[in-house]
Parts: sequence; structure tokens; C-alpha cells
Amino acid sequence: MDFDAVLLPPRRAASVAGGWWRDRTINDELDACVVECPDRVALVALRVEGGDMRRLTYRELATMVDRIAVGLHRLGVRRNDVVAMQLPNWWQFTALYLACSRIGAVANPLMPIFRERELTFMLGHGEAKVLVVPKRFRGFDHAAMGRALQASLKTLERVVVIDDDGPDGFDTLLAGPAWEREPDAAAILSASRPGPDDVTQLIYTSGTTGEPKGAMHSANTLFSNIVPYAGRMRLGADDVVLMASPMAHQTGFMYGLMMPPMLRARAVLQDIWDPARAVELIRAEGVTFTMASTPFLADLTRVVKETGLAVPSLRTFLCAGAPIPGALVEQARATLGTKIVSAWGMTENGAVTTIELDDDDERACNTDGKPLPGVELKIADADGRELPRDEPGRLLARGCSNFGGYLKRPHLNNTDPEGWFDTGDLARMDERGYIRISGRSKDVIIRGGENIPVVEIEALLYRHPAVAQVAIVAYADERLGERACAVVVPKPGQSIDFEGMVAFLAEQKVAKQYVPEKLVVREAMPATPSGKIQKFRLREMLRDGTL
Repeated sequence: MDFDAVLLPPRRAASVAGGWWRDRTINDELDACVVECPDRVALVALRVEGGDMRRLTYRELATMVDRIAVGLHRLGVRRNDVVAMQLPNWWQFTALYLACSRIGAVANPLMPIFRERELTFMLGHGEAKVLVVPKRFRGFDHAAMGRALQASLKTLERVVVIDDDGPDGFDTLLAGPAWEREPDAAAILSASRPGPDDVTQLIYTSGTTGEPKGAMHSANTLFSNIVPYAGRMRLGADDVVLMASPMAHQTGFMYGLMMPPMLRARAVLQDIWDPARAVELIRAEGVTFTMASTPFLADLTRVVKETGLAVPSLRTFLCAGAPIPGALVEQARATLGTKIVSAWGMTENGAVTTIELDDDDERACNTDGKPLPGVELKIADADGRELPRDEPGRLLARGCSNFGGYLKRPHLNNTDPEGWFDTGDLARMDERGYIRISGRSKDVIIRGGENIPVVEIEALLYRHPAVAQVAIVAYADERLGERACAVVVPKPGQSIDFEGMVAFLAEQKVAKQYVPEKLVVREAMPATPSGKIQKFRLREMLRDGTL
């Protein structure tokens, strides 16, 4: 694969001179862990279904990483080949990414909720050579889906299955044989290590403009975010990081997978969100830090309050993905004794803003924080002119952690010649430089921290034989922040009900989390004189109960 990360070279000199790009890769960090703290626990991974727990020291992890890396080489994976991973937060996810980095392969994390429609595009567009999946997860047969996809994707050479004892099993091919002891192992592991500006991660956005876009990141772009993030959160080697957010999202990937080795710290992984089990993990492992979306915070607070099981080690809960209600911040502080930190970021640049640990709690409710070191923000009008403080406008970001571009789509990079990236969000900035996201210029609904690809789902519903017009809009939800409502105008003489809509989208192999949770049928849509649907009116009507 040839990666067109065209946004990296123009800013290299300034990023290195500013100290933001340290020219270190995850290989350097793992190697240092083996030297400095080989017997420290690196990883604790819980499978909620079945209760299996795996613990690995840094020495054990590095050995397994080298083994898997040579195993991938045996499967034909070479430098710049894409290895796709549709995995929960299992230890194999961490080991696979680290193994890819050993041989210069590029990791493509994929959410476990994706199904045939999403995966066919992503695996094909990214030209994945190997796909690693669970045999089953949460009752779904990922192995069968992966093998069916392989038949239709010419670049997908192997499907490797975790928990499968057969010839395609993960243990059979990668984690079982002592590949690291083979005579050629040392040469394999040293021949193709990536540089700090090579693409190390290909991660797809949620398709807000139709098809998803593959954002490319290097070690320099990722670590230039993780280092100041950890600094602002005052994290170090003695910290224990709980990650229950999916590692196929940047949240889990950057701060649950990459950050702990950089800190020489311990990661605790939970594959299915269960707040009671999370409380057990926090208490047993001495968890000090976690990052997740608002529903996780609400659930954790509720369980601690109901059970009386305190979590005194948990110093900080960084919450992103949706605004945090003031009442929740107040209750969480009182119940958990934990500092609640608000933040905002994107797949394309990681966490961009956070509040400070010493800020008043009200800033977590009323702002999304201020830029991390190495990042500039600008609120601009439609022509790119900077607006005065407290005036809403387009949110532009420029900095060390901005991505390298969208794979095969440089015309969509949304970055001007001066390096300003148009985030697609609307925001305002106060006199202290703190921002508040006030809207989204792209039509996205964020349900529990997960972006719903509105345009794609609307396009599918337009294929329904009864649908003349459709618009999907958000409505407020106390736990998830937002849910999706489909507003439909049926064709004359036709009808559609909620059950029929759900069944139709299931036939289209849409992830169930993307299916609207409400259907409203109308005779007509509110529209402009030119006929464009006024979604803001629909949102107002939903809010006011008049829809």
C-alpha cells in the first residue's frame, strides 16, 4: 500500500523544532519498558463474558509481541501492509498493534459493531491483507462474517480467528508457536521497523458525508498528542489506566493502548461495559485514571451510590463525546470523589481540548476545555476570518497532532495552505481560551460517544419502497446524550412503521447502533423555498413535543 499522508512533510520542521515531534515510535517505548521495568504488570485484560482475566508483564508482553510479529511475517505481511483488527478490548488487540509496529505494518482498528456493509468498504478501501476477528463476541459470529467477506475482497488474503483451534486460529498461526526463537526472527524484527513519520494507524471516521474516510496517523502525530495529554492529567509510571471505551476508537487506542507503555504504567482493559465489574476492577487494580463518554460516568456513579463500594484510588475521570450535565458532575464528585474533566477531540487529531485539573468543576459543565500544548484553535467565519471571543463560528485546528490526511482522498483533507484543519464543528471561545462546541456543521448524531453516519442511513432508507422523503435528526437522551429519530414522508398510498424500518435496515446489514430509535411519519417536511429540508425545525419540533 502506498500511503498519501501529504499533510505530514510540510509541518515536520516546525513540529520538531517546537519539541512536539520527538521522533520516537511505540517500538522505542516498549523496548524501554523491557529495560526499565520488565517485571512490572503492563496489561490486565478482563473478558466480562466468562470472566477470563489475562495479566502480562512488560517482559511477557514484549515476547508475545515479537512472536506475533514473526507470525504475521510468516503470513506474508510486509512493511506498509494493512492488518485490520475487528476486536474488543482484549489483550490480543494491544499485542497485535505492537506486533504490526515491529515489522512496519499498519494497524486498521475496526469497531466490533460493524457489519458487512461497513466492513466491505473499509477493508476494500484500505486494502487490508489480514483481518483478525473473534470467533464470537456478544453472540455474533464474526468468524463466519469475516470468511464471507474474504470471498469478495481480492486483497484480503487471510482471516485469523481468536478462540478458534483450527488452521486459521490466532493461537495456531500467531500466538502459539515460539516464532521469536526461529533462526530468522531477529532479522525479521529488525529489518522493517517503521520511522516516526511512517503511517502506523489507519482509522476510519464514521461517514458523516457518505462513505467513511480513512484517517492516517504516524507515531509523531499520535505521541505529540499523548505526551501533553498525559502531562496535563499529571499521569506517570505509578498510574493505572482503566480502558472500557473501545480501543477501535481513538480514545481507547491512544490512551488505553499507546499511553501506558509511554508512561511505563499499567493498562486495565474491559471488553464489555458493565459498571459493576468496572467498580471491581478499579478497587482490585487500584485504577487511578479513566476516559470514557458521559453514559459511562453516569453508570459508574449510580453503581457506587447504590452499592456503597467506594473507588478511592480513582483520581480522574476524563469525559468526552458529549456535554456533561452539571448535575452529573456534582453527583459524580460527591459519590466517586473523582475529578471530572471535560474534553473534546476527533479521530483526526486525538483530544484537542481539556480543562485543567485545578479548574473549578463548573468548567467541566460549561466548557469543553482549552487546547493542549502544541495545538492552536481559531473560531472563524465562512471566509476563514477569525471572529471575536464569545462569537460562534467554525472551529479550525492547527497543530502537531493533526492527521496525515485521508487515504486516497487528499481533496477531502479540509486543511488550508496554512495548516488550519476545518473540524466541521461550530464553537465559541471565551476570554480564557476555553471553547464550547455549539453545534455541528456536519450532520452527525453522537449516541453515547458513537457517531451515527446520518447521510448513509438516510440514503439506505430512501431505498425503502414506501419512503418519499426522510431526515434523521437527534433528540436528547439523559443517558446517551443523543438518540436518532427518522422523520419520514411516505409515498402516496404507502405506509411504514417502526418495526418495518428496523427490519429493512437489518436486511441492509446496518450495525444496530446506527438504526434510528424513533420513527415519526409526516405528510410533509418543513423546507426552504428551494425545497431543502429544515432539520433544525425538526429538532425544535422534537424538543417541543410538536412533531
